[in-house]
Amino acid sequence: MNAQTRTASAAAAEEIARQLTTPEPLLTELGWRTQSLSKGAAGVALLHIEHAHAGEGSWRTVHTWMTATVGDGVSAADDAGLLFGAPALAFVLHAAGADGTDRYGPARTGVDTHVTALTHRRVDLAQARIARGELPAFSEYDLLHGLTGIGAHLLQHAAGNDALGRVLTYLVRLTQPLRIDDETLPGWWVFHDPQGKQASAFPGGHGNFGIAHGIAGPLALLAQARRRGITVDGHDEALHAITTWLDTWRQHADSGPWWPQWITRDQIRTGRPGQLGPLRPSWCYGTPGLARAQQLAAIATMDSARQQLAEHALARCLSDPAQLSRITDTSLCHGWAGLFQTAWRSARDACSPEISVHVPALADRLIQQCRTRLGEDTGLLEGSTGLALALHAAARTTPPISGWDSCLLIN
Repeated sequence: MNAQTRTASAAAAEEIARQLTTPEPLLTELGWRTQSLSKGAAGVALLHIEHAHAGEGSWRTVHTWMTATVGDGVSAADDAGLLFGAPALAFVLHAAGADGTDRYGPARTGVDTHVTALTHRRVDLAQARIARGELPAFSEYDLLHGLTGIGAHLLQHAAGNDALGRVLTYLVRLTQPLRIDDETLPGWWVFHDPQGKQASAFPGGHGNFGIAHGIAGPLALLAQARRRGITVDGHDEALHAITTWLDTWRQHADSGPWWPQWITRDQIRTGRPGQLGPLRPSWCYGTPGLARAQQLAAIATMDSARQQLAEHALARCLSDPAQLSRITDTSLCHGWAGLFQTAWRSARDACSPEISVHVPALADRLIQQCRTRLGEDTGLLEGSTGLALALHAAARTTPPISGWDSCLLIN
């Protein structure tokens, strides 16, 4: 990026951060949102932490948002995950100390204890489900709500914790097939539809590919762990099982390789997805997130051919006006911010410049979009907080100090 783009990105990020200086009171029935990394105060605190680390914001503002995060208590119940409750708070507390300064030490220690206990309980429940031969819900294993998301936090902030090893061991077991109704299905096949409900269009559930809810999330976590020298029994076999599945379902179009968002039981029998072509190029479900997960797996296993294929798929996606035209918002989850951040991270690891050549244009697009499309959502995943963090990354030549984008499993 040139100096003009960096300056404009920094100014846009600072303006959003300024608008989010003071938390607004939430209605009582929405009090849960304070402890939400995706929708609430925890995510906004992460924005101010990154700005404070960079010397562009105040730790006093950080503390205001941290106080708001815990104002209505913090859940350590079995449904807590990376985006809500104790794991979300732990992620933010650790991000505050990413520069080596011990901030919130006693609070962090206490929350870590709850997260460790929660992780062990959730792994026990998941292993018992597998032993019964039942299909999972994706909230058991996915990034947003499940054990992959908790594992992402542990890998980033507590890699020596035995709870991380148990999460990785569980994910290895998740890749082993299940026999259901006289049919062999991958172990991550879920019993419900993509909205987590029972629907006539998805009899027998579905197989989800995305990094947010599907098997690309476990792939990215297993790859990142291996890249850092953290492995468990069966680790490489699990990586191979997932990448082989993705190879089987890789599709080809004039615009380049792509993967379906999900498939049904009928489609797994015919070997053909119902999706006719690539859809929105998002972090959560599209080629960008899937390509980044496969790039990470290739780097971890030193598979240069797979790395080139993954990077080529992302570069072709970024070159396709038809795919880019499907993006309709600025969010991290499925908008321009997520596309930029995923491409930016991928480009830093790429073996050729074919991705990096697109990054400046994506940064310019971010700046243009934020001038006209800022909505009322202030959240991390679907609102202005995530946009501001991506803009802040675009303004700098070094990775985020807080490591905030590890919650997306792209670094």
